[in-house]
Amino acid sequence: MAEAADFQGTSASPARRWLRRTTALLAGAPLLAGLVQLPAASSAHAEEAAAALTDSDSGSVAVAVDSLTPSAPTDGDTVTVSGTVTNHGKQAVTDAHVGLRVGPAVDTRSSIDSIAKNSDDLQGSVSPEIDDKYTEKFSKLAPGVAEHFNISVPVDDLNLGNDGVYEFAVSLSGETSAQPWEQILGIQRTFLPWQPGEADTRTRTTALWPLVSTTHMAAETGPNEEQTPVFLNNDLAKEISPGGRLNQMVALGKDLDVTWVVDPDLLASVDAMTGSYRVRDGDKTTAGTHQAVAKQWLADLQDAVADEEVVALPFADPDLASLAHNGTDVTGSLSQLKDATDVVDNTVEPILHVKPNTDFAWPVDGAVDRSIVKVATSAGADKVIARSDSLQETNGLSYTPSAARPIGGGTTAVVADARMSTAFEGDLTSASASTLAVQRFLAQSLGLGLQTGKQRSVVIAPQRTPTGSQARAMAEGLRALQGGTWSQSQKLTEASAAKPDPDATTKVPGTSSYPSALRKKELPRSAFVKSAQTQDALDSFKVVLSDPSRVVTPFGRALNREMSVSWRGRAAEAKSFRADVKSYLDGLAGRVRLIDKSETKLSGRSATIPVTVQNNLVQDVGPLVLRLTSTNPTRLEIDGARYEEQPISVSGGHSQSVKFTTSANANGRATVIAQLYTKDGRPYGAPVTFDVKVTEITATVMLVIGGGVLLLVLAGFRMYTQRKRAEARAAEKDEEGGSEEPEAPENAENGPENPGEPEGRPTDESAAPARAGDPEQPSDPTPDTAAESTDPSGTGERVDR
Repeated sequence: MAEAADFQGTSASPARRWLRRTTALLAGAPLLAGLVQLPAASSAHAEEAAAALTDSDSGSVAVAVDSLTPSAPTDGDTVTVSGTVTNHGKQAVTDAHVGLRVGPAVDTRSSIDSIAKNSDDLQGSVSPEIDDKYTEKFSKLAPGVAEHFNISVPVDDLNLGNDGVYEFAVSLSGETSAQPWEQILGIQRTFLPWQPGEADTRTRTTALWPLVSTTHMAAETGPNEEQTPVFLNNDLAKEISPGGRLNQMVALGKDLDVTWVVDPDLLASVDAMTGSYRVRDGDKTTAGTHQAVAKQWLADLQDAVADEEVVALPFADPDLASLAHNGTDVTGSLSQLKDATDVVDNTVEPILHVKPNTDFAWPVDGAVDRSIVKVATSAGADKVIARSDSLQETNGLSYTPSAARPIGGGTTAVVADARMSTAFEGDLTSASASTLAVQRFLAQSLGLGLQTGKQRSVVIAPQRTPTGSQARAMAEGLRALQGGTWSQSQKLTEASAAKPDPDATTKVPGTSSYPSALRKKELPRSAFVKSAQTQDALDSFKVVLSDPSRVVTPFGRALNREMSVSWRGRAAEAKSFRADVKSYLDGLAGRVRLIDKSETKLSGRSATIPVTVQNNLVQDVGPLVLRLTSTNPTRLEIDGARYEEQPISVSGGHSQSVKFTTSANANGRATVIAQLYTKDGRPYGAPVTFDVKVTEITATVMLVIGGGVLLLVLAGFRMYTQRKRAEARAAEKDEEGGSEEPEAPENAENGPENPGEPEGRPTDESAAPARAGDPEQPSDPTPDTAAESTDPSGTGERVDR
């Protein structure tokens, strides 16, 4: 009205018009301020909402399915699901509930893989919940708090259709302050195999149950008659003790219909623990104390494998791939594989009382190429356990063929199913991970069985050394499978003998296709070279022993262990083990040695030089050949030649010396080398080198020696002539008949006729035979040479003849 008045008349003054405009401007200021602040508020609210939405997309609540029983339900069963839900978001979840969702049947095995890979993804399709009465509600889930749930539902209310594998999900729905409406905040997908009735054609399934461990025994044994074994550590005792990995494997496997795959080294090691044994503890060894545990484990194992199929690997489970790729050009490497195979018969049956099958070779992870197959069959095996991700189908089959494949040369590849064989790898320590692995395993098995109406043979070859949690999950999956309606158990020998699928591939891939991840963990060529050096040293050592078996057996088994699969990924430990074996062997061989000699002086033209061999072993050694060689035969000869050889044998714990005749041709110093050789001519041990010094012999010394010899000759001649003269006089007396002795003078009191002689002792003259008619001549001198004495020469008297 004011604006109309202004527009209609001109009587209002300028002051009044200014007042009206100012009032209008002040009144509009709050409105303008509100218009400016509105976009900022809207932006903050949008960011909060977006943050909440992001939490929702990533699954702010973790759902863990810890148990699902029965794993493969049938008509009339009640499915019970239990687990936990944990709020990992920053906001509390209100009006929450856990619900069950059943999706459509999964039509392919690859679809099962895809669902398992994205099992907690909220972006994928989500089936609706089943009836609301099968839920568990929570008024509030605080951040960081886990809540347990347990829901049971009759299988009839799951509305499952035809036989097949169904996606089965457990979800958590609720509200947050940022998004105050019901939404799915977490989900866990798994599988529900549904085969309520007996399958028209059951899949024949072979499950391998491996009893394999790492290397535990050293090459070292005690020096006593029993050769007390020495263990590297107490790890094996822990594995076979109650709760240990191998203890669980036996306890779980005894109730399953499986083919036992054993490493003879494991059996031999545990068997060695049943008696006296030692354990390394730094630089010393201590007495082992787990004999009772070892006896109990073997007893349990014997009971478990009774009437079951047992497949024995070569001793210590040699790494066939490493040998094929890095060891075939090293002399003796293939012989080690043959030895590891030959010893099986004398190891497994005496311990388990079951005759094992040795026709199968098992490369690591079933990865094969042409070189691996060639090596695997070189020791007598004619069947190779491969895996389908290595021997892949190339003919575009829409189904999984039977395991047996003829690959040429009379060899059969038994191809294990990769999906089922790897189902229990990874960390399965949590109940949720174990449950998911079991359900996925069963889903793959049923999915395989539904591919075709033809009966097929399937082999499951799991990891060689499953952990305790992996073994428990494996056992749970196999129990459900063997108690199910679509599979039946069979032995490995039956699977290998099954009729092969004509459309299945039989072409073994080339070496270039071997997985790089596995190749990086192989034993290097240097490992086989080191083993070959140890074998050479053993060959030289054993030929000198009276009882070679005391070293051949422990060191032969140690060489087998050097090639074990168990060293994969443990290069440093493997190198240390090989070095210890070689060092210990060298130490034993070094106990038979030549004693060092200092410089020897030869003070004449000829002399004998003794060389001593020492044997610090407990057994006798020999025959050895000891050779003494002169490096300068023009100065010093050994038995008239450059060298001389003599055989020698030495008793245990003793030393023996051998004497060599030497002759000097010139004065001075000559170097001599003593060396032991085996009877086949191979050097044994280190040589001993020493100097022989020939002393100077002058002409004057020779004259003195010659004069002395001449005097001895003359003295001897004189003695000879005197003896002859005395004998002649005695002979003349005998011819004359002999005269009576003159009577003594009557005046005996006057004493003897010759007062200078002792009473009763004749003089030399009176002792001589008298001639008839010769006048007595007491004034004649006595002979200046006495008669030769017949008494023995005094000690130290030396007569040269």
